[in-house]
Order: sequence, then structure tokens, then C-alpha cells
Amino acid sequence: MSPERPIAVHFGAGNIGRGFIGAVLQDAGYFVVFADVNAGLIHALNDRGSYTLTELGAGSQKKTYTNYRALHSVEQRSELIGQLAKAEIITASVGANILPLIAPVIAEGLSARTLSKPAVVMACENAINATDILKSEIRTVENLDSLAVFANTAVDRIVPIQPDGSEPDVAVEAFCEWVIDAGNLSGIKLEIPSATFVDRLEPFIERKLFTVNTSHLSAAYLGQRAGHATVVLALNDPAVMKKTKAVLEETSKVLVRKHNFDPAAHSRYVKKTLKRITSPAIDDQVERVGRDPIRKLSRLERLIGPAAQYAEHYGRPEHLLDVISAALAFENDDDPEVARLQLLLTSLSTSEFAQEVCGISSSHPLAQYLVETIDNHKRQVARQGLLG
Repeated sequence: MSPERPIAVHFGAGNIGRGFIGAVLQDAGYFVVFADVNAGLIHALNDRGSYTLTELGAGSQKKTYTNYRALHSVEQRSELIGQLAKAEIITASVGANILPLIAPVIAEGLSARTLSKPAVVMACENAINATDILKSEIRTVENLDSLAVFANTAVDRIVPIQPDGSEPDVAVEAFCEWVIDAGNLSGIKLEIPSATFVDRLEPFIERKLFTVNTSHLSAAYLGQRAGHATVVLALNDPAVMKKTKAVLEETSKVLVRKHNFDPAAHSRYVKKTLKRITSPAIDDQVERVGRDPIRKLSRLERLIGPAAQYAEHYGRPEHLLDVISAALAFENDDDPEVARLQLLLTSLSTSEFAQEVCGISSSHPLAQYLVETIDNHKRQVARQGLLG
């Protein structure tokens, strides 16, 4: 360990952990303690003592990282608590649904704090206000406000599927963006040169979620429906590209209106996004990008979120609804959420599905259009069953 370096504990030693947050923190001068439950990955990181990060695309660059160690968050729990007790920063990229599972050990670590200043806790997830979710799970810690400050973030870096046997090395796109809500830092100055600190985070979260994530997911769902195996193959299909652009026109109307974005600047952001997701260097399987469809069809996520806001101000979000229809038909035999989604479609009424899965009540402006979309999907499935 490098004792002169401040400690940052990062939950999730996966591709985002190693290839984005952990790398940025090491670049900023922190010694990173990765916490994960993947024993093979933990051993690989520790046995090697280094990993190589490759930035993909034109002028591909490589960098080796050594200022870290890795702990098994179950088998080495007491040691992890000791690291949390003296960490200046605690971050996570485990998936928003996993945050409640890591909350207990974070709570124990905070309760054992040995540093006089509070830890900065940030959940770096593709979800709106993910840090608030984490904080809600550890709010019972005594004197929590003196032990930690909690900052929401917006993170953006595409990590394609990795070649078999490549761990712990990781390949990522060159672009990355980490935006941190400075309003909740209580005056603490974080020295992370490549991060952006803002006083109002929501515009950055929604711009990224409703542009990058929505377009990437749209290409995956529409691409699978059109018979394509990867996102780039899908977007090389003129019909899929045309529909994806139409989806972004709808989300752009929502974002420009709500956050008063400059239309020309936002148009440039959209074009840059399309350039990123059509890069062969970061191509990915549509089955992988489309996984977890129930979560991605939830109220604040990348499809229902912008569709609901569009309906509130402009009426029927035709192109987003088409992607939602494709999401309902998504297939992936290795994803348990897909089977559960189909079960919910058959066991719930259409209005119940809209409410329970998508968070859209019958009184919401989107409800009529969403119910029609779900009903149309059910009728199509029924016709296919009769024909089959």
C-alpha cells in the first residue's frame, strides 16, 4: 500500500470500477481499495498487482494501474470495515438494485470512522439520485451527518463486452464524464481533476440518461426486433438509425424545454452521442445492452421517464412507445428479468402492468398511449401463439 496516498474504497471491481471510477481516482492520487464478491477477479487483481486500461478508438492508448488492492466484501468484511473507517471517499458502481446490499457494511465502516473529517459517499450508477438510495439504507447510523456527506453523481463511459480471459485488464471508450453534485459536499474540496462539480445535477443526469442510455438501449431493442446481433449492426440499418434519431428528437424536446438547454449545443451533444454508439471499437451485443428490461421500463428510467415528460407537454411520444413495444418483446434466455417480464405481462391486467412496472397511473397523460402499446403487444403475442 502507498501510505502517502489518501484512501478511496470503491464497491464493484467490475469493468466500470476498474475502467472508470477506480482509474479516475487513482489518477487523482488516491489509493483505491476495490470491494467485490467475485473471488476470481479479486485474486487476479491482487496476484497481478496491476491492470492495464485500454482506451479504444482512433489512437488507442494504454495505461497501467498499480495503486490499488482488492478485498472480498464478504470473506474479508472486517478488513473492509477497517478501510472504510479511514477512507476519504467511498464510491460504488454495483448497479442501483445492489446498493441496499452493500449498505450494511458501509454503515459499519462509517460507525468505526477514525478520520476527523467525514467521508464523501457517491453512488456512481446509471440511475437518477442513486446516492440518495444508498443513504436511505444507512440513515439509522448514529451521528451520520458528522461521519459522511452524500453527493449524487452522473457518470458516462461506455464499456463494451470484454474478451474472454482479459481480466483484470479492461478496455473502454476514450470518452468519460463524471459530474458530481457539489451542493451536498458541505464545503469539502475533492481533488479529482477529471470530474466536473456542479450546483445543480439533474440536468446532467437527465441529459445523459435520456440521450446516451436511451439511444443505446433503443438501438438494442429495435435492433433485436430487426434481427441484428450487435448495436453497431443495428445502427448500420437505415431503418433502425432513423427510428433511433426520431427517439432522440422526442427526448431532446423534453430536455431542451425542461432544462433550458441551448438547442444548438444539445444538437451537438446528440450527434456526438450517435458517433460514440456507432463506433465499432465499443460495439456490444444487443442481448447484453437490453438486459434488465423491468428496471429499464421503470418510472424514472431511460424510456418511461422521457416518455412521461413528453406526454405531459406534447402528447403521444410515438417513437419512444415503439421502443417500449420492442422492449416488451425483448428476448434473452440468460436474463431472469426477461422471464419475469413475460410473467407479469400475462398475470397482470394492462393497466396494472402500466402502474406496477412502469409507475404510470391511469390519470397520467402517458397512460392511454402506454396501455394501447401494451395491449397491442399482447394481441400480437396472442396472434403469434395461434399461428404457431
